[in-house]
Amino acid sequence: MISRVSVFCASSQKIDQKYFDVAERLAKVLVDNNVTTIYGGGSIGLMGKLADTVLAKNGKILGIIPKFMMEVEWGHPKVDQLIEVADMHERKKKLVENIDAVVILPGGSGTLEEAMEVITLKRLGKFTKPIIFVNTDGFYDGLFQLFDKMIDEKFMRHEHRNIWTSIDSPEEIISAINNAPTWDENMINIAAV
Repeated sequence: MISRVSVFCASSQKIDQKYFDVAERLAKVLVDNNVTTIYGGGSIGLMGKLADTVLAKNGKILGIIPKFMMEVEWGHPKVDQLIEVADMHERKKKLVENIDAVVILPGGSGTLEEAMEVITLKRLGKFTKPIIFVNTDGFYDGLFQLFDKMIDEKFMRHEHRNIWTSIDSPEEIISAINNAPTWDENMINIAAV
């Protein structure tokens, strides 16, 4: 049963409306399936839209935000469960504790950096949960092409394609999590190429 999902997403307010729509739709799917949303604790951009939608639907949400971001008032004022951490490193660690999956919405360098860390941890068998990219209008196609090149050029193994799953719409998320390839701690044995 899926009970806690961590969502990586952006704080930019200047992005296309379609990305806000996807964040809203994802939040609705998570709440409708009684899933607690874990996210970066922000109040603007996709983080804000995600949190606002979960709260409007009386869903459960937990934010994890570094102290320095709270000092510049980036924290969501209506999220009751907002955990302040020392820095970005601690935030990333907390975002993947006791969860059932990671969902990655379109985002910038911070979202990409979080995504790459969990992919690396999964490759090493240190994180074993599903990692799902919501590939809105092919947003992550370039990244997947880069992964293919890494595999073709023997920087990664073909098996490493099972580390992540790509979906086109947030409505596919529950099925994608439930049907993600099995991964366990023993995958460290194939981490090296």
